[in-house]
Amino acid sequence: MAAQQALENQLLQATQMIESQVDAEIERIEKMDDDDLEVLRQKRLAAMKKAADQKQEWLAAGHGEYSEVPDEKEFFETCKRSKRVVCHFYRDSTFRCKIVDKHLSEIARKHLETKFIKINAERSKFLVDRLRIKTLPTICLAKDGKTTDYIVGFDDLGGTDDFPTVMLEWRLGRSDMINYSGDLLEPPTSGQKTKGSSKIFGKPVASRNLRDDGNTDSDDDDW
Repeated sequence: MAAQQALENQLLQATQMIESQVDAEIERIEKMDDDDLEVLRQKRLAAMKKAADQKQEWLAAGHGEYSEVPDEKEFFETCKRSKRVVCHFYRDSTFRCKIVDKHLSEIARKHLETKFIKINAERSKFLVDRLRIKTLPTICLAKDGKTTDYIVGFDDLGGTDDFPTVMLEWRLGRSDMINYSGDLLEPPTSGQKTKGSSKIFGKPVASRNLRDDGNTDSDDDDW
């Protein structure tokens, strides 16, 4: 009973704090003169124009759709053009790759800020070796021309083939690959514990430059 009363008091205090902040903002706006309001309007217009220009830039670079790059050269060019790139290494005969395709197609339409692509692993031997990809599907996450993380198989997504799209969206948000609006601390699947959570909350993988020169030693592929 005491715990419930304490919780109610905390909620009441939080509500009162929010109300006071809203009241203060309303009072601030009411005290503005015409010049102040015009400055505020111009700032908002400038922000809207900047957002619109950025959206057009993303669309011109092919953002907003999930597409296949034909070869490794185009992969490197894509990583140069776009700040954030999500690349699915797939194989036609791997069923789980089709599942990833479905989810990434949906996420790409929602998140214009990121470029979503896929590449055939069997035709990208250099990249597979360089990035040490051994399991399909593998989703490579790259920022500013460097790999920052990988999603290998479905362990990070609940360890099941029927994970919801929002689970992959959350995982991408955890790696700062998309502008995720939900709670990054908790997976979106209610009541389910994510397998492989040590990967998600552990130390990030070491970055590797995405360059098309040089060679990198690699173990034999096991897929």
